[in-house]
Amino acid sequence: MDIRPLTDAYSVTPQILPEDIPAIAAAGFTTVICNRPDAENPAPLHAEAMRAAVEGAGMTFVVNPVFPGQLTMENVDTQRAAIDGARGKVLAYCASGNRSSIVWALANAGRVPTDTMIAAGAQYGYQLGQFREMIDRLARG
Repeated sequence: MDIRPLTDAYSVTPQILPEDIPAIAAAGFTTVICNRPDAENPAPLHAEAMRAAVEGAGMTFVVNPVFPGQLTMENVDTQRAAIDGARGKVLAYCASGNRSSIVWALANAGRVPTDTMIAAGAQYGYQLGQFREMIDRLARG
């Protein structure tokens, strides 16, 4: 498990495993967002199996699959609602953390300066700069 904090309250990580759940809870996360579609994973890592483990550890679990190249405004709205509804730190995961960083940046358009979000992702190799125009357009409403 490689937790990458983009802010004090939101981190991303590549795919988590059921055995990672106790450490995630111990690190103070209260919400886990799955941005990975089930089709990318074997059955033991499907969202509902992970939900059972996460909720069993006392955390909230949100399923918001982001299909490669098919990010939707529904994904953005779901991510924003999960972040806003969290009662503590949020951990989002996908295959590499990249999709979780992109949907976070879009969900926070107009709330966090675009340059700040791009820099937060860049420290982990996430190329959020290519989404600058979209982030700025969402920020303008």
